[in-house]
Amino acid sequence: MLLSHQAKTRGSVAIYMLAAAALLLSSDCGIHPAFSAGSAPFTFTVAADMREFAGPEYDSSEYFRGVCEAIAAAGKGAFMLSPGDIDPPKYVYKTILEVLGQDYPWYPVVGNHETETPEDMAWVREFNPGGNKLPNINRHGPENGEESTYSFDYANAHFVGLNQYYDGGSDTGSDGDIVDALYDWLKSDLEANTQPYVFVFGHEPIIPAPDIDNGRVRHSEDSLNKHGQNNSRFLKLLAANKVSAYICGHTHSASILNINGVWQLDAGHSRGKGDKDARSTFLRVRVPAEGPPVAEVWRDDGKGGKYSLHSTWELTDFTRPAKTDGQGQPK
Repeated sequence: MLLSHQAKTRGSVAIYMLAAAALLLSSDCGIHPAFSAGSAPFTFTVAADMREFAGPEYDSSEYFRGVCEAIAAAGKGAFMLSPGDIDPPKYVYKTILEVLGQDYPWYPVVGNHETETPEDMAWVREFNPGGNKLPNINRHGPENGEESTYSFDYANAHFVGLNQYYDGGSDTGSDGDIVDALYDWLKSDLEANTQPYVFVFGHEPIIPAPDIDNGRVRHSEDSLNKHGQNNSRFLKLLAANKVSAYICGHTHSASILNINGVWQLDAGHSRGKGDKDARSTFLRVRVPAEGPPVAEVWRDDGKGGKYSLHSTWELTDFTRPAKTDGQGQPK
């Protein structure tokens, strides 16, 4: 049974609340610069599902460029994760470099729309050739999916990017699932990890949740939950390895919830006014030297305008006993 816990924001309570060098190659994939191992505390950002709203026709502050500008103003952090639907990736990456800097690392994974477009998948494979060209990579993906699944370390945290469309024989063969081959690879990776904080990111949510503001729900029956047994097995693996958060997209509806001890951060969409049914969103995740990480949800005004801090979430470990005030009441 999948259970979701109430989460406490600072100041409110809610139920459902997530490179290249200066010289670009003709492929538009770029050259990944040297990248330090980092130190704690640090911050990283998350932007997802900006698809179709980067590039020549949408190169303005009202769309994905505006998200990057807001990230720069809020504090761009050490790098960006993008959990899928990043097409066309060459325009997304170009915007990131122009706004956030030529040495700003970007760690994308594919969504369903990349896997249905051969040109997008070719770009993604070339962006991480051999599965080990992104900064700080410590493990490439499984056979026939080396480039689009990977893990890396930064400071005191371990990050795992999953291609959920890998079926064991092809990196585009699944409809969004944690198949046996991907599960086995992830299990081995997590069991080998020695870092205290772990973040796993993939396109589809474990449970599609309502938008944090207007309650919109999308992909309620066709996310990872459409493969119930594999989804449950995946969740148990994350919990057993004390994953700090699972970061996803797909729904275009931003939410944060705790599922059986595992935090799920759905980054919504980063299209600016490209999706008028939910506010454009990005996340900033602050990783401390010790203690719980903190997720910040930033949203625009619903019209592709100014972004502001919406809410702040302390990603408490529900598997540990709660601290009390001495009278048996949670602090």
